[in-house]
Amino acid sequence: MINHLNPTIVKPVLAVVPSLVRVLNLYAGIGGNRKLWGDNVTVTAVEYDSNIAEIYKDNFPDDTVIIGDAHQYLLDHFSEFDFIWASPPCPTHSRLRTMNKVIVYPDMNLYSEIILLQKWFNGLWVIENVIPYYDPIIRPDLILHRHAIWCNFRIPQKDFEKLETCKKLGEREFLQEKLGFDVSKYNKVDKRKVLRNCVVPEMGLHILNSALKIKESNNMGQVSMFGFA
Repeated sequence: MINHLNPTIVKPVLAVVPSLVRVLNLYAGIGGNRKLWGDNVTVTAVEYDSNIAEIYKDNFPDDTVIIGDAHQYLLDHFSEFDFIWASPPCPTHSRLRTMNKVIVYPDMNLYSEIILLQKWFNGLWVIENVIPYYDPIIRPDLILHRHAIWCNFRIPQKDFEKLETCKKLGEREFLQEKLGFDVSKYNKVDKRKVLRNCVVPEMGLHILNSALKIKESNNMGQVSMFGFA
């Protein structure tokens, strides 16, 4: 089910099974970070673009998908979740910005969300963005793959395949295969962009497993910090 947020009336999040970890996936895109999470979590995803949200929902039909402002949704609902992942828009922070002749303000929502989660959220959280072109106002907790990461738990370093595709022939097909998404039938989105905006699924799983303290070996029965095996 896809809910559309009314600007003044925010619909409540659907009830979830208590034994599952409640995850809020903000600025969800088509769900690159979500791809390998499996069924041990119950996910609410927030995406502003309804056409992109449609792709997400087709890939993750059991998730609750909210079409609306992720920044406002975080403020209104952060206390309802155990784990929060946010990937706020990166263009105004990217090092590519220095090659653009149009000068814009960096979007400070990134730092607003970091401060909110640092000071008010009792669960685990991670905010992912690009490595900025400026000295970050709040220093990232680590650089992982090509991402700056702010978080409140330890994420071990790990290598992931670098998908260098800018000059590659058949880029979309290559990314679809590597990321595990087929966007060929969706004609209302920039297919290249939604694929390039994906977090590598293996990194998404690594971060979630780090948050849950689940070993990435196939050891079964380990109790996570949320109290389920």
